[in-house]
Amino acid sequence: MGTETASRDNSLILIKQGAEARVFESSFVGKRSVIKERFSKKYRHPTLDSKLTLKRLNAEARCTTKARRLGVCTPVLYAVDPVLHTLTFEFVEGPSVKDVLLEFGSCGINEERMGKIASQIGDVIAKLHDGGLVHGDLTTSNMLLKSDTDQLVLIDFGLSFTSTLPEDKAVDLYVLERALISMHSSCGNVIDKILAAYRKSSKQWSSTLNKLADVRQRGRKRTMVG
Repeated sequence: MGTETASRDNSLILIKQGAEARVFESSFVGKRSVIKERFSKKYRHPTLDSKLTLKRLNAEARCTTKARRLGVCTPVLYAVDPVLHTLTFEFVEGPSVKDVLLEFGSCGINEERMGKIASQIGDVIAKLHDGGLVHGDLTTSNMLLKSDTDQLVLIDFGLSFTSTLPEDKAVDLYVLERALISMHSSCGNVIDKILAAYRKSSKQWSSTLNKLADVRQRGRKRTMVG
């Protein structure tokens, strides 16, 4: 991974803006690309802000690279610019899992494709967790399906971190479960299919799924109190 220079074209098309970063479509040495820019926070001291932003930028780059080493399909990281606080990735052509499941919810479920998607999700998360990596933001928006192969591509490792604790892995799964219930309840109990694939692929599934039961229980108690 190198430092990004003038290889990037000047044309930037804003795709998404969140609380921590902006995402643009652009090109890099003639290739369609995505640029993620972490912007400064005005309420922080400039020196501290720059250090924190750079630390998070490098952490995301490392976690994305580690995920690929673990056999997870992620966008190729083309460049890191520590001055502009940007990461440049390959552009992945294809819909998000969110869009596909929303289409299932409105037009009818393709059970065969649903099963394949759920199986891929479970397998990918198992590879991450067995390799000591927690994604931190497992939502269907952060999963893409390549148009030509339907292969799952996991994106946005901005909240990722290394951990071998079953509790951290269980929370990762719980975040996904809550996202599925909130956004895709009309698709049925997709999480069961995902967890079945996770259990099949992970060598450490038992301790994680036992913790998931505890995390769910705590979540129900918080909901009741709220």
